[in-house]
Amino acid sequence: MFRDVFDKLCWIFLAIVIVSLAVLLYATTGAGNEKRSSGPGKALEREMAYRTRVELIATLYAPVENLRKEGNNQTALLKLDELIRKYPAEGHGHILQGEILLSMGAFDEAVSSFVEGVKLNGDYVDAKSPLSRRVEIQRLVSDGMKNITQRASVNPDNRTLAASRQKINYLKSRLAGGCE
Repeated sequence: MFRDVFDKLCWIFLAIVIVSLAVLLYATTGAGNEKRSSGPGKALEREMAYRTRVELIATLYAPVENLRKEGNNQTALLKLDELIRKYPAEGHGHILQGEILLSMGAFDEAVSSFVEGVKLNGDYVDAKSPLSRRVEIQRLVSDGMKNITQRASVNPDNRTLAASRQKINYLKSRLAGGCE
């Protein structure tokens, strides 16, 4: 069996390969246990990131909320335009813009803003979310359907009304649990 130096080297190499394979398999199963135990850690990280995001949104849009409460809707809209340009992927600015426009009587523009905000972040129609604006959106949809029906009876060929109806229907489907 161990006749010459070459045979001895082959047996030593084979032993090293077997030991290395055993160490590798043992290390891999140990890492698998760590991955399984990090599952709750990942959920906790996601929850913390979400809460941090909600707090950041509240901080960023606090000046707009203050201007709105003071009745300075025009100034609030200007500040919102600046924030929307700065954070284009954030839907909160569009939701606030929709609320302000609705209070000013610009219904179609308000609907467009709400739709844009919901498209960017579906949490605004989720009743359990801290960002939820579900009640406001439901009121907008119910009032919007009445408003558009009345306006369409006067002018049935108006394309702007058709676009507004389509947006209202989009919000209605999202409230019902539909997705993009």
